[in-house]
Amino acid sequence: MGLFDLHIHTSYSADGNLSPGEIVAMAKSRGLSAIAVTDHNSINGVKEAVHAGYAAGIRVIPGIELDCTFLGSDFHVLGYGINPDHPAFFVVNMDISRQEFNAARERIAALRNLGIPVNEKEAMSRAVHGCFVTGELIAEIVLGKPEAASNSLLQPYLPGGSRSDNPYVNFYWDFCSQGKEAHIPISYISMQKALEIIKEAGGVAVLAHPGQNLSGKEELLEYIIELGIDGIECYSTYHNREKSDFYLEIAKRYGLVVTGGSDFHGKTKPSVVMGEFGFPEADTGLLDKLDTALAMYSAREAGQNLRAPAV
Repeated sequence: MGLFDLHIHTSYSADGNLSPGEIVAMAKSRGLSAIAVTDHNSINGVKEAVHAGYAAGIRVIPGIELDCTFLGSDFHVLGYGINPDHPAFFVVNMDISRQEFNAARERIAALRNLGIPVNEKEAMSRAVHGCFVTGELIAEIVLGKPEAASNSLLQPYLPGGSRSDNPYVNFYWDFCSQGKEAHIPISYISMQKALEIIKEAGGVAVLAHPGQNLSGKEELLEYIIELGIDGIECYSTYHNREKSDFYLEIAKRYGLVVTGGSDFHGKTKPSVVMGEFGFPEADTGLLDKLDTALAMYSAREAGQNLRAPAV
């Protein structure tokens, strides 16, 4: 199997900016032979990406990344080989879209109270899909203003600043993520429910970038495994080699699927490069295992009416 990337977002994610077709074209230009489209709580770009993949000669695995909670903490679970027509995915997407629309003005107000000058009318007019005013979108707006250079809260995200490598998503993590001052809670489904939905849809459930979401809470991993997770994203942009080896050892110990992906979003995370996430190409044994997993996903795909129409 050639190069791959099993964690990619399209414009159907509120924080992605490239269409499914553009994602496939980029994957082809980078020499990838297999990718997975894993938009946040959305399957709307899956079929478009799969069909573009057939035309380009790239295997596109239908996927999703579900936000969920477990013991009071937020997590992301990736679903691979899912049936994108499963109705539960539409329910989740509609519910989160509704909550995000209601939370948008609260998020803007919270940031304004901190001293970040967000123009509410401008931010709402640029809401992604008509409802998402994410921390990343707000960052793009405020960092693009001339007055940002004189705001001490924004200076770290400007070119040359300490948080300028991925300024938009770093802004989100620093101000709007769980536990931060401008965090507006969204009621996500439980992790158990996320696993149930993915498996009901014929998919494989994989814990996304645990080195990020489990940092300081590694003791929860055994409980998550007991809950029924099928795999771990051991290789990630957010993992150094030590982290990858740590999670790889756990995956091997419990017989879990091992995956890897960049979490590519486009302009939201400019330093994240499609196909680059620390995977050791020399590790042929792991490649064989991963190819077996991909074959499993493809077998499930066969009954999902995703094949490109005959010409």
